[in-house]
Amino acid sequence: MYPTRPRSALRTAVVWEVVRTALEKRAAELDQPVLDVLDTGGGTGNFAVPVARLGHRVTVVDPSPDALFALERRAAEAGVTDLVRAVQGDTQTLPDVVRPATVDAVLCHGVLEMVDDPADALGSLTGTLRKGGLVSLLAANRNGAVLARALAGHFNEARAVLDAPDGRWGGNDPMPRRFTAEELGGLARAAGLRVESVHGVRVFADLVPGVLVDTEPGAVEALLKLEQAAAEQPAFHAVATQLHLLASLT
Repeated sequence: MYPTRPRSALRTAVVWEVVRTALEKRAAELDQPVLDVLDTGGGTGNFAVPVARLGHRVTVVDPSPDALFALERRAAEAGVTDLVRAVQGDTQTLPDVVRPATVDAVLCHGVLEMVDDPADALGSLTGTLRKGGLVSLLAANRNGAVLARALAGHFNEARAVLDAPDGRWGGNDPMPRRFTAEELGGLARAAGLRVESVHGVRVFADLVPGVLVDTEPGAVEALLKLEQAAAEQPAFHAVATQLHLLASLT
């Protein structure tokens, strides 16, 4: 089962499979079928609800009340209201809503690009983990943005992304920050985490014309399999739209 509809699964399937497998392995190691999972910036529950459907308890911390309202509605529709807790907040207020060393896994997807201090934010997240706990990090890839801007014909912007410390192509860039795999891994290690695996996410999905995927019979499934096959290969990490790191607290 993917967290979203088949077309959208092209963007989420790789991460979901890594997260699902990691939670299953962790639960087996602890001989504990129900884990405590923190989803920071989890918004409307794209991952939180499927994780809850696996039987785990999920706390979603997000600054948007509208997103949390949608999360509660989605949880109710999925029949997992008792397993999903919605809390308005962010990484700065996290210590006020989640006790230290009480979480088995943290999902941090699309958060480090937005915060003022990624290292501080990741430190707050790590502080909630029990020893051996998991962290799923998903962030925008600097090198993928270089390729995307170049293919769109914006060569000066592509060069700007390549050179800028924050990986942005200018003042109109909607993304506050992008990372390389080395930068993301460095942040994880500085927070006391051991990187278990790195995956490229949306290697092809954002480059293939949508009309081709939507109209060609079997295209979604074929592209999905291609994404999954390429995700683990380092050669494709540089061109992916996002990078996904799975790490654990040492």
